[in-house]
Amino acid sequence: MSGEDNLLRLVEAEEPDENNYHLQDQVGFILRKAHQRHVAIFAAHIADLTPPQFAALAKLYDIGETSQNQLGTLIAMDAATVKGVIDRLKARGLVELSKHEVDKRRLLVNLTPEGREAIERLIPLARTITEETLAPLTAKEAATFLRLLAKLA
Repeated sequence: MSGEDNLLRLVEAEEPDENNYHLQDQVGFILRKAHQRHVAIFAAHIADLTPPQFAALAKLYDIGETSQNQLGTLIAMDAATVKGVIDRLKARGLVELSKHEVDKRRLLVNLTPEGREAIERLIPLARTITEETLAPLTAKEAATFLRLLAKLA
């Protein structure tokens, strides 16, 4: 039975059997498998960045310079994780760091010209990645799926 069949069986069941537990029917397991599929599609198209690195560049492209902590909040990363992501992007010359004019403890992050060029080149690939990830769904199913996932986030 495929993962899709399992999900349909779970969704269509009127009264789940509380005595049975099947890992393949659990939301976390299904989400992890979907995430693994998406990451594999991402890596096939964008091999030189991780999804978190891409997210940081895309959000900086969208909003411009921001604090490192604010960037982490916007892309759903804790402070330690976003620091590592930013450090790696800085080492590659894609972002630059500066101190806030008033609060010298606050680090500001911005795209370098190279970072701006990279994200502009990668955004069309990101759209393709999304399309391939959602390809098994109809347009209506994809819209419903994204709306429902957003409710869980």
